[in-house]
Amino acid sequence: QVSEDMAAKMHKAISIIQFKLEGQRIRAHPEYHLENRLLLDKINREKGTVTIKGTEWPLRDTNFPTVDPEHPYELTEDENKVIEALRGSFMESERLQRHVRFIFDKGALYMKINGNLLYHGCIPVDEEGNFEDCYIKGKTKKGKALMDFLDQEVRREYFEPETLSSDEEPGDLMWYLWLGAKSPLFGKDQMTTFERFFIEDKSTHKEHTVPYYRLIKEKAFCEKLLSEFGLDPAYSHILNGHVPVKFKDGESPIKGGGKLFVIDGGMSKAYQKTTGIAGYTFIFNSRFMALAEHKPYKPIQPDGSQEFNTPAIMTVELLRRRMLIQDMDQAGEIRDKIDELKALIEAYRKGEIKEIYE
Repeated sequence: QVSEDMAAKMHKAISIIQFKLEGQRIRAHPEYHLENRLLLDKINREKGTVTIKGTEWPLRDTNFPTVDPEHPYELTEDENKVIEALRGSFMESERLQRHVRFIFDKGALYMKINGNLLYHGCIPVDEEGNFEDCYIKGKTKKGKALMDFLDQEVRREYFEPETLSSDEEPGDLMWYLWLGAKSPLFGKDQMTTFERFFIEDKSTHKEHTVPYYRLIKEKAFCEKLLSEFGLDPAYSHILNGHVPVKFKDGESPIKGGGKLFVIDGGMSKAYQKTTGIAGYTFIFNSRFMALAEHKPYKPIQPDGSQEFNTPAIMTVELLRRRMLIQDMDQAGEIRDKIDELKALIEAYRKGEIKEIYE
């Protein structure tokens, strides 16, 4: 059992290591445009402040024994040992590596399934809804081309690390996708981990969402997204994860005139005070599309039992006609298998395939 005081010290120590390592990656990748997150070298120890975007803020804590003012982003010898031990734990964990491989085998930055476009966060756009140019790894991409390129490069870092340049490390791009201002998986202007840890003033903690989340309320914008990914905007839909829906404030998970459905957001307990619910699950069968609205789970009782609330099901669209197997994306694959079986039967009947008698 770790005491609260010791846990706080451990949290601070690993946070400083995080800021140092992030600083190293930011300096190695100026194209990420994350210079505003280099804050260890902006600390004034005498005044007990840190300067962020030209404004000086008082620090909660001014004790930084492991930060060298001359080389603030270099790890100490002990910090290096911690990281090497953590690296070994991650890389040698058979179960974790199996999970990571599963993500790469089954996952993608986006998917198109039976007329639906699925992705987790957002598509980078400007205030007017134009697809935003993003410069990554010497390439400028936007819209669908950006998503395809990022998916390709993340896989390259994992499967072919030997092809990376000298200033790259495997996982750099995955880290950028976690907190980059133009990351389709993040969708905010910055991640204020340092401010939340060391600055009392909550105005510094604010992470502003990108224009995408305002624009998805417009049907024309959602139709533009569907067209960009090669889907018919008249019949297709977007399933958008990651976005918490403030149900308690009357917000709806249905956006863009019924073209976009928000799923996922709010399942995490941390979001439920904001949302009032535990998120949504999308249901799609041969007759209709629906959203299941989940209620927060009730706590586990002393006897180990737990009560679950039945989700409320809301039909969001009836299909024009019942979807058949031949209408699905897999129909082509199924037809090919049927043709192969027919060819096999025909070959058997003609004696081209001989029976084997035991």
